[in-house]
Amino acid sequence: MKIEIVTLVVSPRHAYEGRPSEGIAPYDGVETVDTVRVRAHKGLVGDRYFGTKFAYAAVTLIAEESLNWLEGELATGPFDPALARRNIVTRGIDVDALARTSFVLDSGQGPIRFRSLTPANPCAWMNEAFAPGAHQALRGRGGIRCEPLDDGELSVGPATITDVTPLPPEELTRRVKAAN
Repeated sequence: MKIEIVTLVVSPRHAYEGRPSEGIAPYDGVETVDTVRVRAHKGLVGDRYFGTKFAYAAVTLIAEESLNWLEGELATGPFDPALARRNIVTRGIDVDALARTSFVLDSGQGPIRFRSLTPANPCAWMNEAFAPGAHQALRGRGGIRCEPLDDGELSVGPATITDVTPLPPEELTRRVKAAN
């Protein structure tokens, strides 16, 4: 399936820490990139989740269509896709349908296999990042968390997603339990 990678976000630190009432921590560094290196079982080089024990959730994806829907639902916007703090923002695929599957993503530098065990549920910070009501509205549309199974490189622009395969039930709990 032909898609597009709209935005890549690689951040060395959290912007949403503490309580939402404390506000978003300012950061003057560069977080959106055109290309990122992917490392198997580690994540995106330079990202805050790279090499943590939560490798099964090291990379996050969200569909730009979910953010566009949110703009219409809340009658606000336009929204900067990077505010969702998802590493990869796509256009042209229902990202939420990729939860609990393995798939191959290729932006022209070679295929990279991913395994998605869990959705990326939105948090209360979405009300601060986008608008009041975003947290509730994004439930079921918050994207996915996944683990890269291959080394490679991803770039903004045209891409393909292929070989989408449901994960066996025993695979869905094994990795999450191992991280705890």
